[in-house]
Amino acid sequence: MTDNADARVAVYLDFDNIVISWYDRVHGRNAYSKDRQRISENPDDPEIAERLAQAVIGVGSIIDYAASFGTLVLTRAYADWSSPVNADYRSQLVARAIDLVQLFPAAAYAKNGADIRLAVDAVEDMFRLPDLTHVVIVAGDSDYVPLAQRCKRLGRYVIGVGVAGSTAKSLAAAVDEFTSYDSLPGIRRPTVQKPAAAKPAAKKTADKPAAAEAAKKTDAAAPAAAKAKTADAAKKEPAKKTAATGAAAKKAPAKAAPTKKEEAGSSIPKTPEQTEATALLERALGLGHEKSDGDDWLHSSTIKNLMKRMDPAFNEKPLGYKSFSDFLKSRDKLAELNTDAQTHMVRLRNR
Repeated sequence: MTDNADARVAVYLDFDNIVISWYDRVHGRNAYSKDRQRISENPDDPEIAERLAQAVIGVGSIIDYAASFGTLVLTRAYADWSSPVNADYRSQLVARAIDLVQLFPAAAYAKNGADIRLAVDAVEDMFRLPDLTHVVIVAGDSDYVPLAQRCKRLGRYVIGVGVAGSTAKSLAAAVDEFTSYDSLPGIRRPTVQKPAAAKPAAKKTADKPAAAEAAKKTDAAAPAAAKAKTADAAKKEPAKKTAATGAAAKKAPAKAAPTKKEEAGSSIPKTPEQTEATALLERALGLGHEKSDGDDWLHSSTIKNLMKRMDPAFNEKPLGYKSFSDFLKSRDKLAELNTDAQTHMVRLRNR
């Protein structure tokens, strides 16, 4: 993975497009169109709320992926933010410093509203910000093909992100690099639910009287057998307990002392800051391996720079570590550090 410190990235999200596409990916083709009226009229309905929760978009995974190309200089998301479905994402988007562009629907479904506004803003930014090197388009419509081609003609490297099965092949062909949203680190691919197995057919009605008679006999014999069994168990129980206790006392070994690796793993304080730092490291390593062109080991400095781009607030010193290498060593169950080389190398353990 090459670290391009001079790369400057602009991100444009057609948010309605990605939300609807992922909903259809999780629940089946045209599922959003079928549920659209129920979603708009009563999003708090338990069934609808559950279906929406199952198709939540991981905004952080998209932004982390875009940050792996360079410094994010602008990020915009286009949608009708008064819609209850989109409104649930507002705090998540604002937390990642994403500008929310409001699109008031002029028609019933505001067809092509986001497409036109996003394309106009992107082309304007190409001329207004000549230092932009990368453009990330998060959408799947073929309407964005002219935009991708124009950005490439203006000398920008264009990356597309879309949901598998809902992205036009022409858009994937028009960009320099295309990645499926399903394959981003931290995104769980939807699983196809297997149909329930058919229940065995009930026995014929003619067999019911015989079965009922057998059940009565069994119920009548059960109390007597249970009493005899209880009496025998009561006699043997004290002897069994004494023998088992003595055997356990002889065979019980002393507890083994924790190994150094276990001590290293358990020495990390369980605070929200430490947990967030561990999750950030895992995401950065996942992206690093994905973009490393087959390299098994990654430069630790590259991973640190990527983590800083993904979360500018990251710093290992307030967490209690003198260096980034010490931070990596404390996460030895997650990351494997190689200090034999002149430059420290790191990789995900048990990839």
